[in-house]
Amino acid sequence: MKNILLKVAIVSGMVTLGGCSSVMSHTGGKEGLYPGTRASSKMLMDDDANLAVKSFVVLDMPFTAVADTLLLPWDMFRKDNSVKSRVEKAEAANLATNSVIPPAAMPAP
Repeated sequence: MKNILLKVAIVSGMVTLGGCSSVMSHTGGKEGLYPGTRASSKMLMDDDANLAVKSFVVLDMPFTAVADTLLLPWDMFRKDNSVKSRVEKAEAANLATNSVIPPAAMPAP
């Protein structure tokens, strides 16, 4: 019985700690499909990341891929209402307006 409880504790701990990149990617705005897996692969290719961080990313990547796969339907139908996307839309609209009607020149001080 004690051996079974230890195995259950280890497996549940691995499941709880696994998929960190996926969880972090899904808390922000819409990042597309498989955002955690893409973030992990970018971190592995980053020259500024040290070996300790890369080893944790390698350990976490299978769990992140599974979490991203489970969240795939949600990613496909999710609407992006994050602050980042709203600011980007406002800036794009402002840029389009400024290209048609350029801002007035400021007088010299």
